[in-house]
Amino acid sequence: MSDRAVLHVKGRILAGPDDVRDELWVVGGRISYDRPAGTRDVRTVEGWALPGLVDAHCHVGLGPHGPVGQDVAEKQALTDRDAGTLLIRDAGSPSDTRWVDDREDLPAIIRAGRHIARTRRYIRGYAWEIEPEDLVSYVAQEARRGDGWVKLVGDWIDREVGDLAPSWPREAAAAAIAEAHRLGARVTAHCFAENSLRDLVEAGIDCIEHATGLTDELIPLFAERGVAIVPTLVNIATFPQLADGGESKFPRWSAHMRRLHERRYDTVRNAYDAGIPVYAGTDAGGHLAHGLIAGEVAELVAAGIPPVEALSATTWGARRWLGRPGLEEGAPADLVVYEDDPRADVRVLAAPRRVVVNGRPFA
Repeated sequence: MSDRAVLHVKGRILAGPDDVRDELWVVGGRISYDRPAGTRDVRTVEGWALPGLVDAHCHVGLGPHGPVGQDVAEKQALTDRDAGTLLIRDAGSPSDTRWVDDREDLPAIIRAGRHIARTRRYIRGYAWEIEPEDLVSYVAQEARRGDGWVKLVGDWIDREVGDLAPSWPREAAAAAIAEAHRLGARVTAHCFAENSLRDLVEAGIDCIEHATGLTDELIPLFAERGVAIVPTLVNIATFPQLADGGESKFPRWSAHMRRLHERRYDTVRNAYDAGIPVYAGTDAGGHLAHGLIAGEVAELVAAGIPPVEALSATTWGARRWLGRPGLEEGAPADLVVYEDDPRADVRVLAAPRRVVVNGRPFA
């Protein structure tokens, strides 16, 4: 498709859950709802159109042992794109992926800098590993390097305890979160367990990743403070396998991981019912494959979130939360076209008919 060509998308344009239009036009890579005058070079795509999907927890440039080369990172980003993910919140990566910003054929990335973890309390090669007295300075560093987010590792296995334990004293976390906010960044944290959550939320954190430890006692606190969660259920599905692998060395941790897995759907449904914002993220990268966003949305529905709300968690709502436009007049033309109505069956997301990035259609 030439730079002067116009793309015509017609059928049902889902500009919002209840805002359904008949057609849109893509002119110069931007969305218009007015037919351009005097246009001859037009390509037409028909179907059900959504804003480009959001993966709110993804790691481009991260492999099982740490940073990967640009060729591997490119394949990761292309895999996500072909699955319909056109906006990624990269929730921690040791790789410099700024080169992606110069590629009009790849998803946009909102970066959280590199993970910040306690010394020897996270996966080797992933994070800055520091002690609490250095937390504020490292958070400031990553706030300046990122795109408005900072990622903490809120808990991890403590080998002396033999189970998950908080990474940061409450006072250190509060000072670090305050510094991030002063610099205009939001803070999120990896948290599996129950005992890391209250301190982080009361310290002013903005989001919790995974949130498997969210209990009925803690849910009102999250709802009151407006703290979002990104459950990453396709990743939580691996907990039984992880528990089996650690059974002989850390039986207490293994049993805990199994309990968190068993109640995962109840946890997410109870959070949603209480009004806690829930967004879709896969935790792709590291040990998990890219391109799984359709599976994550299906998991949110399996947990009891209504299909349209699960769609919003990867489209309209997620884009508002991250401050990026959807199918609005003049917005960048990032959209996905499907054969059938994804509101009726979210499994439709697994089979995009066309993916359009910056106005360029891909099969």
